[in-house]
Amino acid sequence: MLFLKKYRWNLNRLKTNRMEYKISITSQEQRAVTDTRKIPFGKVPTEHMFIAEYKDGAWHNARITPFQNLVLSPMALSLHYGQTVFEGMKAFLMDDGRVNIFRMEKHYDRFMKSLHRMCMPPVPKELFMEAMHQLVQLDSSWVPDEEDGALYIRPFMIASEDRIGVKIADEYLFMIVCSPAYQYYAQPLNVKVETKYARAAEGGTGEAKCGGNYGAAFYPTQLAKEEGFDQILWTDAKTHQFIEESGTMNAMFCIDGTVITPSLSGTILDGVTRNSLLAIAREANRKVEERPVSIAELREAFKSGKKVEAFGAGTAAVIAPIKSITIDGEKFECYTGDDATMYRLKNELYSIRKGLVPDTHHWNYII
Repeated sequence: MLFLKKYRWNLNRLKTNRMEYKISITSQEQRAVTDTRKIPFGKVPTEHMFIAEYKDGAWHNARITPFQNLVLSPMALSLHYGQTVFEGMKAFLMDDGRVNIFRMEKHYDRFMKSLHRMCMPPVPKELFMEAMHQLVQLDSSWVPDEEDGALYIRPFMIASEDRIGVKIADEYLFMIVCSPAYQYYAQPLNVKVETKYARAAEGGTGEAKCGGNYGAAFYPTQLAKEEGFDQILWTDAKTHQFIEESGTMNAMFCIDGTVITPSLSGTILDGVTRNSLLAIAREANRKVEERPVSIAELREAFKSGKKVEAFGAGTAAVIAPIKSITIDGEKFECYTGDDATMYRLKNELYSIRKGLVPDTHHWNYII
């Protein structure tokens, strides 16, 4: 409780003294951005990055600089004890030529929840929003104009205090980097239901977007890939009877016209794309259910001949169709026809992001 009071006080202090985090900008000449489609996802950064330093209970030296490597002590606590949190966001080139950062406030709220869970200091909302605005505006020429293109934005925080010893760090770096991005998965996926390993357990960090969740997922995912699968469907850690997530995405289904997704339980990330798709589906008067989804229910739906769509939803993937699901060695084919509900949801989301329809939800932050 003392930790939480400490950082709550600092947040109030920062809100009342905006000069403490005035952002300085050191720009450099833009490279000629030609065919961004040839750039692998997350491989090539834009010209600039944002960085701010947390020390002595406050944020200092907020700045945008040319992209460069960090100077970090080998004793930095993040390298040893896992205090790392990040977000994944996107900016889109709208139909009228303006740039839109999608659902910035929702991403900010989730970032704060993750930081809270990992005992890391909050970033003032004004600093987060202004840094995002200035950085994307400066590197806006990198936003692809193709239909499936976007500028991927990665805000993140790491513990930078140089001390070997298990403790909550007193010093941090908050940074934002960007890179052009296209479809994360090029083809519909073949997945297996994972019933041995677990992604997250009740009371753990499953709903936080922290590095440890992803590192722990690598081994079982690699085993599945060696078996010929593209991804796995995680199940609950206690019984392995209920579907949770799929790799880097929330898991969603459409069974006989009903959009179904596992309810948020503390072990599942509150996905922004998931949240957006559910809102769009409800607005269109589609039947939506957020509830536990059991393996037995899924198997029965396949065996009874119901029309089953399965897909992953996430910022990087947007919507990733699932072609087949293997349950205990038995393979079931999912529906991926052109008239699938998931594609309609994707198109409706695309229209909002690109400014082709009114943004009634106020999701678009226009630069």
